[in-house]
Amino acid sequence: MRRIKALIAKLGLDTHWRGAIIVAYMLKKSGMDVIYLGNAMPEEIIMTAIDEDVDIVGLSSLGGAHVSLGRDVIDLAKRYGILENTVFVIGGVIPPADVDMLRKIGYDEVFLPGAKEQDIVPKLIELVKIKRKTQ
Repeated sequence: MRRIKALIAKLGLDTHWRGAIIVAYMLKKSGMDVIYLGNAMPEEIIMTAIDEDVDIVGLSSLGGAHVSLGRDVIDLAKRYGILENTVFVIGGVIPPADVDMLRKIGYDEVFLPGAKEQDIVPKLIELVKIKRKTQ
C-alpha cells in the first residue's frame, strides 16, 4: 500500500500561513508525503490534487472565504470526479455555525481552532482508509 499523500493549501488570498505549515509538518512527521501549495484558488487546488494524485486535500482558511471558496473547491472536485476517492478537509478560524454547512457541501471533516495532532492525524488516516475501500 502506498504512503498517504496530502496536499495542504491556503484557501484564496488568506495570508495567515502558520496553521497550514504546522499541519503540513505534523503530517510529514507522521509518515505522509506532503505537498504544501501555499495560497491558491479552487481551480489550482483541484488541478494540483489531480496532477499529484493525492489522497487528502487539506485547506486552511482564516479569512472568511471558507464557505464561498470552499464550495467552489468541492464543486470542482465533483466536476473532475475526485470527490469520491479523495479526502477533503478544511480547518482554521471557522465559526462553529458553519461546520454543518461545510459537511453538507462535501467536506469529510472540519477542524476548528485548538485541534491537536492527536485529533488530526488519526482522523485523516481513518478517512483515507474509508475512501480507499470504496475504490
